[in-house]
Amino acid sequence: MQENWTPASWRTKPIRQAPTYEDAAALDDALKTIRRYPPLVFAGEARRLKDRLASVARGEAFLLQGGDCAESFGEFHADNIRDTFRVLLQMAVVLTYGAGSPVVKVGRIAGQFAKPRSSDMETVDGVSLPSYRGDIINGPDFDAASRIPDPNRMVTAYTQASATLNLLRAFAQGGYADLHEVHRWNMDFVAASAQGHEYAALANRLTETLQFMEACGLTSETTPQIRETEFFTSHEALLLPFEEAMTRVDSTSGDWYDVSAHLLWIGDRTRDLDEAHVEFLRGVKNPLGLKCGPTMEPDNLIRLMERLNPKDEAGRLTLICRMGADQAAAKLPPLARAVQKSGRTVVWSCDPMHGNTVKSSSGFKTRPFELIRREVATFFEVMRAEGAHPGGIHLEMTGKDVTECTGGAQEITDEKLGDRYHTYCDPRLNASQALELAFMVAGALKQERDARGRANAA
Repeated sequence: MQENWTPASWRTKPIRQAPTYEDAAALDDALKTIRRYPPLVFAGEARRLKDRLASVARGEAFLLQGGDCAESFGEFHADNIRDTFRVLLQMAVVLTYGAGSPVVKVGRIAGQFAKPRSSDMETVDGVSLPSYRGDIINGPDFDAASRIPDPNRMVTAYTQASATLNLLRAFAQGGYADLHEVHRWNMDFVAASAQGHEYAALANRLTETLQFMEACGLTSETTPQIRETEFFTSHEALLLPFEEAMTRVDSTSGDWYDVSAHLLWIGDRTRDLDEAHVEFLRGVKNPLGLKCGPTMEPDNLIRLMERLNPKDEAGRLTLICRMGADQAAAKLPPLARAVQKSGRTVVWSCDPMHGNTVKSSSGFKTRPFELIRREVATFFEVMRAEGAHPGGIHLEMTGKDVTECTGGAQEITDEKLGDRYHTYCDPRLNASQALELAFMVAGALKQERDARGRANAA
């Protein structure tokens, strides 16, 4: 089947969640422009991520994937990029201590512009307009002109993603990620919280360790792993005309790569085996993610795995489970059991965000932190019971002090949601809540590590 694939073969398949562009000539011009642009990422970087994810699949590392629900042109700012990167660094340090193993850091950033919607239309005060589908497609303002899909937005998205990647690479390789800076990553509004104090105590222990290592001759100058970090990007490959335009032949391997991101995932609404999104992504060599919601059946999951990863390559496929706290205990075990029985190699990751969205009494769409915590806890329990490695966590979060998800140590109530509710799409964890969740996951990882140690000793 691979021989029958081309970057455009998806066009012969049914497609969901696709905008209709009124001006075909403008669409063609925008795609021609993007095809001339350089890659945003390189095939070798995608292969390196695949190697790191293979380690996760073997239980030797943990995947931290997080970032904005949907990036926006209006909030594009160096400070926002820095703050998201910074909280991911904090979380990675916490998780590394818990897991006692490397943490693979993957951002939902530099390309996460498109969003699937549950309805094609949105109605406000009796007025119906096409739904907002992310800044790469149309605008968030509720007026007819803003909601018309504009192909030139793809060019703007490319430009913004390129600038974001440039800054991320500078942060990751230019000294900002140096572990000696671990205290400076603690943002002001987080530092005063219980999580901030717990993080500061951990940072103190890390500083003492670094001082010991320095006395042994291991410094930032002699050991790049202390000074630099690997950071990869990802997004949902939803807008296929853009993804096709960003798909190139790698000059060293001769394989096709989608060079818009290191990892691309298929959403729960577009994972039909015989439709366009699966057809497109089966042919690119990037690491892939597959969202698994409560309607996923075990047999269908196995067929999707065979289609997307026919050679069962380690690190190729990450299963991102998003069941909802109330359904995870019933829906996740049959999937885990089927995959374990098949003997196929995957990374298991938990998305505790998308299945736990509710409407608050104040009218805001929100996600209760307690439901998020409960789904994560269930994920670890199920993986342990089925003999699978709980390999990662996938979060919609921000480095900003927003009030979009209720609960947590900050005790954000329904009434406080309107204080700093800034998201254009779905509610995100703020930096304090994200760090609080990282400590919870770190505790679960430590239990897993201790259990493996006891089993090996026996």
